[in-house]
Amino acid sequence: MEEPSKDTFVTKELDGKRVLVTGGTKGGMGEAIVNRLTHAGATVITTARNTPDELTDSDLFIQADISTPDGTTKIVENILERFDGVDILINNVGGSSTPTGGVLKQTDAGWQQTFETNLFAAVRLDRGLLPPMLKQGYGVIIHVTSIQRRFPGENTMAYSAAKAALANYSKALATELAPKGIRVNSVAPGFTETKAAGRLIERIAQERGYDYSDARQALMDSLGGIPIGRTARPEEVAELIAFLVSDRASYIVGAEHTIDGGIVRTI
Repeated sequence: MEEPSKDTFVTKELDGKRVLVTGGTKGGMGEAIVNRLTHAGATVITTARNTPDELTDSDLFIQADISTPDGTTKIVENILERFDGVDILINNVGGSSTPTGGVLKQTDAGWQQTFETNLFAAVRLDRGLLPPMLKQGYGVIIHVTSIQRRFPGENTMAYSAAKAALANYSKALATELAPKGIRVNSVAPGFTETKAAGRLIERIAQERGYDYSDARQALMDSLGGIPIGRTARPEEVAELIAFLVSDRASYIVGAEHTIDGGIVRTI
């Protein structure tokens, strides 16, 4: 009998695995992660606040606002009832709508909402979906943080603080769960050109009278430049996550993996 090629193993290495990816729609990193892990053979469930028009499989989609306790409860109950849990959990949802204008423009409600979206959503989902993982003695959890946790700015301080808290929590959780067969890691993307980032670039181009490429370069320059010379593609972040959730990464625990084209220059 002919042995399968190495490519066959990699392509279907997640065969039979149940995966939840939060925020897996709208042309962002989540959608790229869903596509990559589905290609690897996994059954991938995703969530979003609103049901996308282009939804192809309603059985693998849960509509919920993950930034609320009710939203995460809905997701957990749905997953446990229909799938008896998941083997892999990817906490991808994140973002901020913090107003410009400095700290005095940022309200308690704004700070709370940023932490609800970027920290507490992951904490609640982890807590709700951990029991089946613990029972089976196997699981993988990924938290998507951000390089902005190292670059707090005037208009991103709440987001940066929430992502720093997520990275800290992720490390502590990894230490607790590793002896029980559950691996926890985090991924910190840099400037990734999702559809949302594309809309931001277009807005900057209109405001400053730039073309798209000049507006993109202005954003890259605001980060101190990107040594590799370009933004990341969502598929590149998805490829890193596909590796981390696979058995190829079986000895990687409690690490944050930066994928930023070289923006972070500190050791």
